Amino acid sequence: MISYIVRRLIAAVILLLVVTAVTFAIFFLLPRLAGQTADQLAQQYIGKSPSAADVAAVKHNLGLDQPVYLQYWHFIKGIVSGASYQFGPTTLHCDAPCFGYSFKNHVAVWPELSERLPITGSLALGAAVIWLLSGVTVGVISALKPGSVFDRSFMGVALAGVSLPMFFTGQLALLLFTYQWPIFGRTYVPFTENPAQWANTLIPAWCSLALLYSAIYARLTRSGMLETMNEDFIRTARAKGLPERTVVGRHGLRAALTPIITVFGMDLGLLLGGAVITEKVFSLHGIGEYAVQGITDNDLPKVLGVTLLAAFFVVLCNLLVDLLYAAADPRVRLS
Repeated sequence: MISYIVRRLIAAVILLLVVTAVTFAIFFLLPRLAGQTADQLAQQYIGKSPSAADVAAVKHNLGLDQPVYLQYWHFIKGIVSGASYQFGPTTLHCDAPCFGYSFKNHVAVWPELSERLPITGSLALGAAVIWLLSGVTVGVISALKPGSVFDRSFMGVALAGVSLPMFFTGQLALLLFTYQWPIFGRTYVPFTENPAQWANTLIPAWCSLALLYSAIYARLTRSGMLETMNEDFIRTARAKGLPERTVVGRHGLRAALTPIITVFGMDLGLLLGGAVITEKVFSLHGIGEYAVQGITDNDLPKVLGVTLLAAFFVVLCNLLVDLLYAAADPRVRLS
């Protein structure tokens, strides 16, 4: 098991290096190949009508006047150990992990991301618990009673949940439960300040987001359980006289967990990188909203920072998925 974990950690580090290389190429190398000069690239970071001194300073700080391999080295070095930016006699230091410096707002990217990360994390993790528990539970019950009224009803609700977009269900939840019937709060409060108000504010966002994902998990669990419950090892477990709860939970559901774990890791990793529509609908100042601001303002360091952070979460969640595979299925460890 330890050797398996070590192998997966090494693979995760290599994958992160590949992601940083691809991200660097998209933001710095491809524009050069398309014919843009170093001055033109620097102008994109500092807004409209920049002075020649501003362009020269940004070009020097980003290393655009250096070879590509040196630029990439400074890029990686900044993430690991921080970076310094020189503006005339003033030197600004960006502590590690340095995801860049917004020359439009004159602030480092990582402190702003770290302030917004708890909001996005609260949204994603809370919704994930709801959709995982509700989706898997509904899927198992539907698989045990195929064709029943319960099965048809909940699969119909699941289909509606997949079909309805977030900007519709979110706005409807706000209209009903925040404005018409003011059951839930409107302003986000950190968990450390008031846990009850924190949960009260996020419940509409959690439920709206979970409605979409729980529908997917219910259908996925149902199909997996229908296939698993007809396997020979299930009939053998029942022939041994095991209780039905043990047959379903320990043998049936465990064997059907592999695709659910895979999808869950991808969904959670992507949401931790920013739930753009949900944050916009519920006015949550998270990473998704930060990414929209960066794109709207053409502030490339912001977009670059969000891209790297989202890639990190996707790689991290996939690493956890691999470890859960080994815990759920011993054959993974043996292979």
